[in-house]
Amino acid sequence: MTRTYFGTDGIRGTVGQAPITPDFVLRLAHAVGRVLKKTEARPTVLIGKDTRISGYMLESALESGFNSAGVDVVLLGPLPTPGVAYLTRTQRASLGVVISASHNAFPDNGIKFFSAQGAKLPDAWEQEVEAVLEQAPVWADSPNLGKTRRLDDAAGRYIEFCKSTFANDLTLKGMKIVVDAAHGAAYHIAPEVFHELGAEVIAIGCAPDGMNINHEVGATHPEALIKAVKAYGADYGVALDGDADRLQLVDAQGRLFNGDEVLYLMVAERLARGEKVPGAVGTLMTNMAVEVALKARGVEFVRAKVGDRYVLEELEKHGWLLGGEGSGHLLALDKHSTGDGLISALQVLQACVRSGKSLAQLLADVTLFPQTLINVRLQPGQDWKSSAALADMSRSVEAELGDSGRLLIRASGTEPLLRVMVEARDAAQALACAERVADTVRL
Repeated sequence: MTRTYFGTDGIRGTVGQAPITPDFVLRLAHAVGRVLKKTEARPTVLIGKDTRISGYMLESALESGFNSAGVDVVLLGPLPTPGVAYLTRTQRASLGVVISASHNAFPDNGIKFFSAQGAKLPDAWEQEVEAVLEQAPVWADSPNLGKTRRLDDAAGRYIEFCKSTFANDLTLKGMKIVVDAAHGAAYHIAPEVFHELGAEVIAIGCAPDGMNINHEVGATHPEALIKAVKAYGADYGVALDGDADRLQLVDAQGRLFNGDEVLYLMVAERLARGEKVPGAVGTLMTNMAVEVALKARGVEFVRAKVGDRYVLEELEKHGWLLGGEGSGHLLALDKHSTGDGLISALQVLQACVRSGKSLAQLLADVTLFPQTLINVRLQPGQDWKSSAALADMSRSVEAELGDSGRLLIRASGTEPLLRVMVEARDAAQALACAERVADTVRL
């Protein structure tokens, strides 16, 4: 059964256009509430959000929808997605809800859900919600309506949790760090975490106005971080995206490190401490160099579909702890149940402090293969899967690359884009091949 509304990361779109409208969001919450009530007499859900101006409207719609189904609501205010997951677990709530479009620009917004254990929910649950959405609402009568309250210290609780994942015998004293929160959900949290662990913090991207989230700052625009690190003579820069589940890192020289390199570093740091790491999970997009380097150290590597939920599924299937994506979504399941940009950054800084080495030194064994990723905007109704020209060009490129590279074509789960990725040992070849494939899709 396919899903109508849910994509790879919840439901997302442009505010004011279906399905990101207050009437649909109210119906969605009502349907989710009815699903929850099948197994629990009086469910409680937590609702957090990022800093988009539309968050107020969608929060009210969710609150009404849940209350109308007899579900209690706890409002968390602006809080990173992983913070909502954490509090859902520790507050023993039935469900966590996040209002965010992650790295998208401010006109977009979305809704995503976490289980009582703070994990992404399976496709089957989303299909059940969509099935109930097609049914007529069943409004609770007045004595059985849900109630709403606010958790005033949500940010402080999450700050303490992040700090608890950093080794007690280590400190960030003497380290200058630029922290870029993308004017998003971690604007009031990320600087505090690093400051309270001893670092000198320079904050950028921490002044949200409801419309500047992800605008030329954050993990999707690391140029601002690179510039600030150089200007302030900082040791490192940490950039998060709008909901703070994604991470990019910069060192003192302005070199940018992506999620693939951080995943390797997290594995290597545990191996250096004598821990066993039987395997790690990446995605179809993970750089081949990381796979080669991990296998050289005896660590099995498995590729999942793109999306941190699918990385999590593979980790759970194998009983492993570490996984991630080049985009900066990273999972360390012995630290948190979901991807967390802040906690991932702390794992990296912990490795640097403990070893006395820089990030570049710790990653000296890994030289990424050149990758070219081209996003081609799809026109409404465009059937790229049936394109004979695309199929012919793909075969031609794959034959040219042979065993020294690879081609990956996939549709975005959140935007009307076709992603064309080519990886090769030679950067010029990767670019040329990607352009040839992309040109066959452009109309």
